[in-house]
Amino acid sequence: MSKSNKESSNEVLVRLINEKGIMTDPILVPKVVKTDLEWRAILTSEQYSVARAEGTERAFCGVFHDNHKKGIYYCVGCGLPLFRSDAKFDSGTGWPSFFQPLAKENLAEDVDNSYGTTRTEIHCPRCGAHFGHVFDDGPAPTGLRYCMNSAALLFEEDRAAGSTERQTAYFAAGCFWGVEEAFRTLKGVTSTTVGYMGGSVPSPTYQMVCSHATGHAEAVQIEYDPSVISYDQLLDVFWKIHDPTTKNRQGPDIGDQYRSAIFFTVPEQEISARASLSKLIKSGKYHGPIVTQIELAVPFYKAEEMHQHYEMKHAAAR
Repeated sequence: MSKSNKESSNEVLVRLINEKGIMTDPILVPKVVKTDLEWRAILTSEQYSVARAEGTERAFCGVFHDNHKKGIYYCVGCGLPLFRSDAKFDSGTGWPSFFQPLAKENLAEDVDNSYGTTRTEIHCPRCGAHFGHVFDDGPAPTGLRYCMNSAALLFEEDRAAGSTERQTAYFAAGCFWGVEEAFRTLKGVTSTTVGYMGGSVPSPTYQMVCSHATGHAEAVQIEYDPSVISYDQLLDVFWKIHDPTTKNRQGPDIGDQYRSAIFFTVPEQEISARASLSKLIKSGKYHGPIVTQIELAVPFYKAEEMHQHYEMKHAAAR
């Protein structure tokens, strides 16, 4: 894939997908760069073996090779949307196969000369995850077969129109005590939980996170009813309750656990978050750069019970 002259070494031109399933025009987004230790903490051993170590799962063993549900397949490493289910076909090979990508910008190609043959490797242009290979023995209309590994993919099933199924959002905006309270009291929010996200150590404790050695952010998990409150409304609250221009700091609280971050759970949350960020930048409210991270939700570790609903419990005691 040729590199656009509008890209920098830290950005890549891709297409995202909105809540209506419509692709955006190509937009520049930051590349996702993590240490090997961070990838190992985020991915399962099988996911790491395929996506980061360029391995291949056994035929007919992947969770998606026989998946017939309608929805979107996206990158396990960064959440970039890759394929629609209507482009999936039974190739008989034992790996999930597709005859065309959701957007050509969202796949990158390299020549793979391993195993004494020349193949075209497919990987993620944003985070570098290895997906599989593409061959020219697929069905019409493209004649291509994108032979992917299930372990390198995530899947979001289409929701029925008007669905009121509860959804999940994750935000980090400083000390999670106050952030949780700001969201807990909103109509349509059904539950909140505080915890740790985005680090390199599994199951951290509060003391470990405060040592600045794990890389986790203090985050809030929010369960909400989209028929009552939208993700965009949650984003509006997120921006209002903290200063997104202060890196690793909110007021007197200093450290990487207090960083500003949005962890999206499905592809359409990402485009909403980036559109919301763009709107805020254009508003001119802040003179300095906004440092909020927008990235795929990673394992969330529930914080100790003493931190849950802290503001509510202590307000009741006063």
